[in-house]
Amino acid sequence: MDNIELPAINQRIKEIIDDQTKGNVTAFSLALGYTSAQKVNRLFKIDSRTGKYPVPSSTIISDISNKFDINTNWIVSGIGEKHITSKQNEAIQIINGGIMMVPLVNQYAQAGYMMGWADVAYIETLPKIPWIVDKEYKGKYISFEVRGDSMDDGMKHSYEQGDILLCREIGCDYWKSKLHINAWDAFVIVHKTDGIVLKQIVDHDVEKGIITCHSFNPIYPDFTVDLRDIAQLFNVVKQQKNK
Repeated sequence: MDNIELPAINQRIKEIIDDQTKGNVTAFSLALGYTSAQKVNRLFKIDSRTGKYPVPSSTIISDISNKFDINTNWIVSGIGEKHITSKQNEAIQIINGGIMMVPLVNQYAQAGYMMGWADVAYIETLPKIPWIVDKEYKGKYISFEVRGDSMDDGMKHSYEQGDILLCREIGCDYWKSKLHINAWDAFVIVHKTDGIVLKQIVDHDVEKGIITCHSFNPIYPDFTVDLRDIAQLFNVVKQQKNK
């Protein structure tokens, strides 16, 4: 793992591996809960398709931070103290280098989120993951992990099980006018009783307050939802593939 030509962020991850497991990538990967060292090893090998070293995913960065109490900001940008004394990262939206820290609702936290979405104290307990952005995003953002295969039709635009989505909340005041359903191909719907779903919205009856939801996977039929039964609505801004 020669680090001479490694990007700075990859070098910092190598430094953490050296500190925590004396450079043993397999032991480090197992400590993160991975079944193999492939996810970590690839960070130190040039991708033959691009001729570059891979950029560490936000999931790996978050896993390292949570496991070893490493400051996420330090991993990403080299700014700040290396170690943190609390599992809770700073509530920073934008830091140097175009990094936005956003709370993550993984598959297993979705039931809890339905009960606590309006509780600021609950939101602050969620882990935060970094997103690399090219501008300062305005509004309220949450990251959701994709669950199930309803939005996976095998095509490039699919949202697969385990993908992480950066989502921006659409305030309920905007539901009274036509949603921009043609500008975004997917929305996260937090239903008051039926859970959290990721769907394409193909129609919005503004007068009746009804939306028609569509799945990319053709085995799932379309269905309608009354906006009065929705707690929150988000459009998907960015996607991180589970690879």
